[in-house]
This record gives sequence, C-alpha cells and structure tokens, in this order.
Amino acid sequence: MNIYDSANQLEQDLRKTTEVAELKLAFEAVKANDLAYKLFDKVQNKQFELQQKQMQGQEITDDDIKAMRELTDQLSNYSEIQNLMDKEQKMNSMMDELNKIISKPIAEIYQD
Repeated sequence: MNIYDSANQLEQDLRKTTEVAELKLAFEAVKANDLAYKLFDKVQNKQFELQQKQMQGQEITDDDIKAMRELTDQLSNYSEIQNLMDKEQKMNSMMDELNKIISKPIAEIYQD
C-alpha cells in the first residue's frame, strides 16, 4: 500500500464532501459582492502583512492592531462574509478531526 495513494484518494474524497461544496459556494457569493470581496481581500492582505512583520522579527504596533481590528469589524456588515466564515469553521473542524485520525499512530507512540 502506498501512503501517497491513500492521501490522493482522501483529496478526491474531500472534493466530494458537502463541506467543500458549501465553502466553494460561500466564497463565490463573497466574490459576487464587489464591496464584500474588496474588504475580504484587504483583510487577507493585512493578515499577510502582519505575518511577514512577525516572521521578520518586526514589532506589530498598536496602529497595526487597530487597523486590523477596524477591517475585521467591517466584515460583520456582510452576510456573505459571515456565511463564508461559518463554512470555514465547519471545514476547519472536519480537517481537525481528519488530522487526529491521521496522526493517531504517532500520538500512540508518545502515549505509551
């Protein structure tokens, strides 16, 4: 048995789940609302910028935090984004469960 064949099969199976289908539809709804999508994109870019600062050892300032908070507060104004975040949470829960299953042999090594 090739473990990579199993991983590729899991990838194909994931594509067929309700969670992935709903996430895709939710993201398409965000993209269809120009204002929501522009805000979503701004938030993504700001998150990336802050991650880069952290990785480079730069300080994240109060102004950075304030700007991020202001952007994220605006997200609640769009039902499309709220729906996307709900679908992302469901997807993350499923991925967490899958990760627990996949990593069980490793966890068992350290439990003994």
